[in-house]
Amino acid sequence: MATPVRLPADPGPTLSRRHAAGAVSARGLLFTVLGEFVLPTGGSAWTSAVIETFGRLGVEEKASRQALARTAADGWIRPERRGRRTRWSLTPDGDRLLTEGTERIYAFAGSQRSWDGSWLLVLARVPEHDRPARHVLRTRLSWAGLGSPAPGVWITTHTERSAEVGQVLRQAGVTDGQIFAAAHRGGGELATLVGQAWDLPAIEQQYEAFLAEFALAAAPDPLTRLIELVHAWRRFPSIDPGLPAQLLPRGWSGATAATLFASRHSDWSAAAVKQWTRLNTAAS
Repeated sequence: MATPVRLPADPGPTLSRRHAAGAVSARGLLFTVLGEFVLPTGGSAWTSAVIETFGRLGVEEKASRQALARTAADGWIRPERRGRRTRWSLTPDGDRLLTEGTERIYAFAGSQRSWDGSWLLVLARVPEHDRPARHVLRTRLSWAGLGSPAPGVWITTHTERSAEVGQVLRQAGVTDGQIFAAAHRGGGELATLVGQAWDLPAIEQQYEAFLAEFALAAAPDPLTRLIELVHAWRRFPSIDPGLPAQLLPRGWSGATAATLFASRHSDWSAAAVKQWTRLNTAAS
């Protein structure tokens, strides 16, 4: 059986101001800002507003500009020159990506509320030498909540995502993949299967770190604090399969973390949006 992907025991701080800020981390923060502020407030942002916001997070101006340029090169945003200034707008693809992403992020509850015992079983192999296709398959099936207990085998309790899985297979160029609706009828313990597909102890450690990071409701700078909150939370749908309670270890922190996320988001969102709007309007 395959060994599940092991997450770092101590992932450390997730945000740029706590380590050397590079273009990669800045780009991740940019998607957070685009989804949290730009998407719901008109779909555009001025360069100076992004630089000012990222500066508060400890991201250097050069890294901020590189993140904007690379995100535009990938087709998610497009620039519009206004004299010496630049306004960035979401493309249709960017709008769709962020809409789908924010829906998954905000709906994610840390566990599956109801389950009838059914599984979605996927058989899909990609040649070792085709690394781009393997990356697409691994990252997008993980985002859909699937884990791999054995080479070429993927499973999830979210049977409603079969259409999403089919789309991922097509994107990865897998033409001979198979998707099954399945039920466990006997054999080994399901806990063993789950342990082979996902590293739940490592995910639990990340939840505990999240709970510690955002335990306090105080937010002297609501804009940066909300960005930190959403940026930290948005990784969980890609690492946590959202299993039902009966398949999770006792004391699982996912639901508690989801409740804290919702509470802190409610606490900080209005003030953060007001700050962002003021920055972006002043730049216009």
